[in-house]
Amino acid sequence: MSTPTTTATAQAAAPAVQTLPFSRAINAGLRAALAGSDRVLLMGEDIGKLGGVFRVTEGLQAEFGEQRVLDTPLAESGLVGTAIGLAMAGFRPVVEIQFDGFVFPAFDQITTQLAKLTNRHEGALQMPVVIRIPYGGHIGAVEHHQESPEAYFTHTAGLRVVSPSTPNDGYWMIQDAISSPDPVIFLEPKSKYWQKGEVDTSARALPLHASRVVRRGTDITLVGHGAMVTTMLQAAVLAEAEGTSIEVIDLRSLSPLDYGPILDSVRRTGRMVYAQEAPGFTSLGSEVAATVMERAFYALEAPVLRVSGFDTPFPPAKLEGAYLPDADRILEAVDRSLAY
Repeated sequence: MSTPTTTATAQAAAPAVQTLPFSRAINAGLRAALAGSDRVLLMGEDIGKLGGVFRVTEGLQAEFGEQRVLDTPLAESGLVGTAIGLAMAGFRPVVEIQFDGFVFPAFDQITTQLAKLTNRHEGALQMPVVIRIPYGGHIGAVEHHQESPEAYFTHTAGLRVVSPSTPNDGYWMIQDAISSPDPVIFLEPKSKYWQKGEVDTSARALPLHASRVVRRGTDITLVGHGAMVTTMLQAAVLAEAEGTSIEVIDLRSLSPLDYGPILDSVRRTGRMVYAQEAPGFTSLGSEVAATVMERAFYALEAPVLRVSGFDTPFPPAKLEGAYLPDADRILEAVDRSLAY
């Protein structure tokens, strides 16, 4: 088994900029966190020898041992409850939930215990627990395997909620989440696990809770998070061919929200569309749309529009293409906004 020293040496020898799939970038970020502190523990179902369903933790148990990377029983409530106890004892547990729909057996532990313990102790007790959740659609999976539960957690005071959309963000944001003194829901868009991108291991691009302009434009602002960022960029390329300039913003952090880049953009473009995989009713998109209309009302040339999944359970795999927003649905909303 490699020691943290040999792991750190290997990392130092690696090139500062690498091209990695999203899953391997998170793997590298977890490795860096494990090497940096022996108080960091990984816990989850099949994350050890198997390396997780999506192989995000592949090789980490062999490198750091079974006491640092723990295979657990199939009991999400017990898993999160154990992580809470470990945090109380001074550890920094990182819990993997195999699929988004499996988080709900642990929902009570997360929302009534983990989220509230620091406030209950008037700030004297920190809860540095990270809950990793692969979420969202686009993989043709069965029921309970393609949920978008972010609104449940952003509604819960005491939780930080983030969602990287690129390998570079995955690498840095998982380390920042583990370093946080507060509990973090770390939402990983599972359809992006195989998407490759550059990872700069030498320097952070942004803080954990900063939104990011990923494409500049002048006519309308597109805002979203997770896998939807790729879809928004596809829409922007198609729109450019027809003479429409779209600015694209990746939220990255869902709670707290960084409104600065969003409001700056809307005040320049005068229009905004929010895109998300989750159902639209009482969603994150609802909150962002309402806040933008409150804080940038006089700059808007049209109402903020939303494009989302439908207000139904996630459908069978053959129908997910009709359920999930695509570039055409986003462009239809762009056209409606520009028509005002």
